[in-house]
Amino acid sequence: MMVLSSFLHLHTRHCGPFTARGLGRAPLSGARSCTAMGRPLRVLVDMDGVLADFEGGFLKKFRARYPEKPYIALEDRRGFWVSEQYGQLRPELSEKAIGIWESKNFFIELDPIPGAVEAVKQMAKLENTAVFICTSPIKKYRYCAYEKYAWVEKHFGQEFLEQMVLTRDKTVISGDLLIDDRPDITGAEPNPSWEHVLFTACHNKHLQLQPPSRRLHSWAEDWRAILDSKRPPPSRAI
Repeated sequence: MMVLSSFLHLHTRHCGPFTARGLGRAPLSGARSCTAMGRPLRVLVDMDGVLADFEGGFLKKFRARYPEKPYIALEDRRGFWVSEQYGQLRPELSEKAIGIWESKNFFIELDPIPGAVEAVKQMAKLENTAVFICTSPIKKYRYCAYEKYAWVEKHFGQEFLEQMVLTRDKTVISGDLLIDDRPDITGAEPNPSWEHVLFTACHNKHLQLQPPSRRLHSWAEDWRAILDSKRPPPSRAI
């Protein structure tokens, strides 16, 4: 019920009633005009790899559970799917890797990405800006969904729970920007309303983006400039 209420909250609070194109969906041009008409800039921020250090937390727990097994150092990570690269190292390591993040306390014990909490709190205080944490729970959800909410409450406070959206398909969520470390985000909607800004992580830092795609290398970078680039230009007095 909490997940559904977060989903409906995102689609109804800032951009008017449901549209004929789906639950709050609009083409890219519609999203820009909606911003121009005065609704807040809507920023969707991924959780794992952008706010919470999934890769570092995984490696720490994998090495603790399997001290005799080979592992992949963070500087050698390639590709979004951890389990695939571990399976290439040794076939049996794929399931062992999956078992790490399916375990109790994995998500709640992740450390924040440096600067993430401070940056998103500042972002949420900006005028005409609506920030949502948009994250995909794993399919074996016994611990994951609860712990994601608990992690946000721990680091952002209870009031930020209203800004959470859990979905397996981010393409159907409307927004102006999506800051996410996954390079290829696909789903039911072939033309999402948001612009994907790739957040740099150990697994994607080697990728060469083609313009107009862009990155946010870390929270120490000027993320405000990215937000401002999506805002309509200030009107001039005549």
